[in-house]
Amino acid sequence: MASKQPDSEKTYLQHRQLKRGAAGWVLLAGLGVAYVISGDFAGWNLGLAQGGWGGLLIAFVLMGIMYTCMVFGLAELSSTLPAAGAGYGFARRALGPMGGFATGMAVLIEYAVAPAAIAIFIGGYVEALGLFGLTNSWPVYLVTYAIFVGIHLRGVGEALRLIFAITAIAVVALAATVIGLLPHVSAANLFDIVPDGSPASSAFLPMGISGVVGALVYGIWFFLAIEGVPLAAEETADPKKDMPRGIIAAMLILVVFGALMLVLVPGAGGSEAMSTSDNPLPEALRHVYGENSVLAEFVNYAGLAGLVASFFSIIYAYSRQLFALSRAGYLPRWLSLTGSRRTPYWALIIPGTVGFILAAATGNGGLLINIAVFGATVSYVLLNLSHIVLRKKEPDLPRGYRTPGGVVTTSIALALAAVAVVATFVVDVLAASITAGIFGAALLYYWFYSRHHIVAGAPEEEFARLAAAEAELKN
Repeated sequence: MASKQPDSEKTYLQHRQLKRGAAGWVLLAGLGVAYVISGDFAGWNLGLAQGGWGGLLIAFVLMGIMYTCMVFGLAELSSTLPAAGAGYGFARRALGPMGGFATGMAVLIEYAVAPAAIAIFIGGYVEALGLFGLTNSWPVYLVTYAIFVGIHLRGVGEALRLIFAITAIAVVALAATVIGLLPHVSAANLFDIVPDGSPASSAFLPMGISGVVGALVYGIWFFLAIEGVPLAAEETADPKKDMPRGIIAAMLILVVFGALMLVLVPGAGGSEAMSTSDNPLPEALRHVYGENSVLAEFVNYAGLAGLVASFFSIIYAYSRQLFALSRAGYLPRWLSLTGSRRTPYWALIIPGTVGFILAAATGNGGLLINIAVFGATVSYVLLNLSHIVLRKKEPDLPRGYRTPGGVVTTSIALALAAVAVVATFVVDVLAASITAGIFGAALLYYWFYSRHHIVAGAPEEEFARLAAAEAELKN
């Protein structure tokens, strides 16, 4: 591998600077919730069609354990190696440049595709409200991308504060749903999907054990993208303290809301009816209170805030991951250019354009969820492996936070992430195969081109150079 420096390192990095000190731990916690909160409003319910309520419950518990264990590992990694590359930076230090690039690309696939899926769900909520007389949602996708990419171009401080405000509205909507549905939950509604005769099928597991595997993808949707919080490391006031507090607080909030939605929405609206819904929360409320329900109308409008919060925040995440990979030379360097407001404009615009095309061309939120989840699960395997390797390889590395349970905790997450990778093929072989093909093409690009053009002065590369220098001194 050859590392290259541009003609003027100082000039190169001056044009690739982010705004520091823009976020404390409260904003980071809000960012973590915002990344994921759309998963409470739509998408998870499709897992009911895969495994019934019991299958989705088991999937939720298993993936909740996986994410909780992984978040503890990420809290340590982000407090130890705070840089915009996050997952790529962690894996770069632990697994070398190819491992870093592979992790970064898996994260980038996840974050570039997930907003496209969310845009489709936003369109579903808009159509359910009968707004603008729309019967085709592509104008919604276009306007959504244009507005929120534009806001990010204005500056990170403004974007993070607006994300926090929108997320607060979404949390109010979830609380209203809980209050509205709680008195109307019935166990019979949870188990109203007729068993299909599969091995071990029952009222609890109508699709049998295979249904649990199929539901894992949608169990992930309750938590997908929380691992993006460390991407804000270079824009955080005190990453060693703020990162662990922010990401752990976000995870706790998401577990509580995910469990409530999983029980209350199908418990009131029926698992079978909810399994195909584009807007399950308002639909469950209308089932209980009637078509003209004011509460359902409020949750429908506020639910848009939840979808927008995740859409808006994941745009932030994909831009920072692309920025970091480009700044270090793994991807074309012009993608990491920043303007006068210290925002990476090409890293915002290019994936946004790709996402809009995907949403408009497919209109299939379930397909795009499967693609995003494949990228996510591959990155989870590599992220957890990175924590384990760094603990073994560099036990004396100064750490701002240490994972409870150490490598045992991240080993649990690693094993469950590997199972989840397999589950993506069970649910949708085509989507997983397409994504695996894109991932493979990216690795070929690295092998034949970008590994010869790495920028040694990029922060993530500096971390690796320091580690190598320290190892030489010890030897």
